[in-house]
Amino acid sequence: MPPLLSKERIVAQPGFNRWWVPPVSIAIHLCIGSVYAWSIYNPALIRVFGVVTPAADDWSLSNVVWIFTVAIVFLGLAAAFAGKWLEDVGPRTVGVVAACCWGGGYLIGSLGIVQHQLWLIYLGYGVIGGCGLGLGYVSPVSTLIRWFPDRRGMAAGMAIMGFGGGAMIGAPLKEALIRLFYAAPEYVGTLDAVELVTEAGRRYVEIAGELREVVVVGANDIASMIVPGPEGVYVAGTGSVGVAQTFFAIGLIYFVVMMIAAFSYRIPAPDWKPEGWTPPDAAHRAKRMISAANVHIDRALMTPQFWQLWIVLCFNVTAGIGVLSVARTMMTEIFGTTLPHIVDGAFAATYVVMISVFNMVGRFFWASVSDFIGRRTTYWIFFALGIALYLSIPYTAQQVSVSPAVIWLVYFYAATMIIFTMYGGGFATIPAYLADIFGTRYVGGIHGRLLTAWSTAGVLGPLAITSLRESTSMRAIENLSSIVDPQRFADRFGASLDQLDVLVENQTVTIANLMEIAPPGTVDPTSGLYNTTMVLMAALLAIALVCNALMRPVHEKHHM
Repeated sequence: MPPLLSKERIVAQPGFNRWWVPPVSIAIHLCIGSVYAWSIYNPALIRVFGVVTPAADDWSLSNVVWIFTVAIVFLGLAAAFAGKWLEDVGPRTVGVVAACCWGGGYLIGSLGIVQHQLWLIYLGYGVIGGCGLGLGYVSPVSTLIRWFPDRRGMAAGMAIMGFGGGAMIGAPLKEALIRLFYAAPEYVGTLDAVELVTEAGRRYVEIAGELREVVVVGANDIASMIVPGPEGVYVAGTGSVGVAQTFFAIGLIYFVVMMIAAFSYRIPAPDWKPEGWTPPDAAHRAKRMISAANVHIDRALMTPQFWQLWIVLCFNVTAGIGVLSVARTMMTEIFGTTLPHIVDGAFAATYVVMISVFNMVGRFFWASVSDFIGRRTTYWIFFALGIALYLSIPYTAQQVSVSPAVIWLVYFYAATMIIFTMYGGGFATIPAYLADIFGTRYVGGIHGRLLTAWSTAGVLGPLAITSLRESTSMRAIENLSSIVDPQRFADRFGASLDQLDVLVENQTVTIANLMEIAPPGTVDPTSGLYNTTMVLMAALLAIALVCNALMRPVHEKHHM
């Protein structure tokens, strides 16, 4: 390891102001926290060929959501490894490697989009970038907890606040870059002015004596367009959705910022403590379940408390991360058809930004509150209130489909924002919870291993929300196709109802364009696509609530 990166090189000199450390930690977390704005990329990634609407050869939503999942999985795996490595080499080395992985992962992902090779995006953004996430995540947390032994919750909250706020900066930046690099595809004409040919579920138009594959934009598709344009027929494979160029630019920006932050790290001397601070007495520690002893990183895994906290973190994250992965799409699908004059592309993008704002605020607020009311009480609030809010969302979706009133949008917005404050608060409070239970000596390493719960949640959340959404969507398409007029169906799609499965597979038939030929008075089922998922998330929070309620101090036989 080069001397410039060594742990000994970054030990702070006497008189060093510890308040210089939080901005450095927040800077790294703001960069890697942009992963929470992944849903900004979804509309572009599923339209690489079609640009204005998905084409037959475009990736599906479930394909691209799993890239986010892989990144979160490798975040947890890298953190589990880096936690112990961090104790040996220090945060500067870990931060430099994190910058190379996160920035480099974006560049490889950009190449994958250009070549339309999905595996390259998985490798770049998912695997390599995910390792950068894990390395960048653990390095600031343990450092700040050592600088602020008097306010553990607040210290962890300051570091992890940046991770929650990453999407607040990342979402509008990504949105602006996508629009900057966007180029509309070739427009053929309106649907009634063009003679379409359907072959194997794909649509074609003869242009200059050659059959060219096209995509059709209907009235219900305009709200989901990246840059609004006219209804009609567009040539697939022309224009640019702008996402590859955005990946390249973002990767370079994050690499530079993270390298500067990594070289600004400082750690306290072994015998350092805040001026005028005395450790809490035994009565205070017992009341708040704060241990005065330390548990070795390897011994911690043998305690029931570690696995209780693992379940607490895993299920709390599962409940929120699935919604995060499709936040923009979910907002558009639930309210885009019922309140299209309000919920357009810009509104949905702003929703992603507000998720980041409340996620960030929740991390600092709840972590600081936990210093006063205790960690276990804080998690009681998360789970009890979270269950009620998740169960209320299906009711909201049902009501807005029957009566499209703005009040349902307001309620949904408020409920989800409260959920995301507690989602972020759970992340920010867990390092202090670990320090209370296992001591501060190996909190960085133990925290890293606990983040494997995040990896598991990164699979469970998106898997649940995409698979349940797809099955619900398919049932809705089948129900709508059973009530539409067969002749109108054939006229609209150029094929009979017998070919429904092929048409759906090639993204020619969707709920949106079926609603255009459905009988008057048919209720659009789009707003209910996520109802089953919300009930499942509430059930997971109930299990986590029980694990938190059973938390007790670690037995002294595990103490060092």
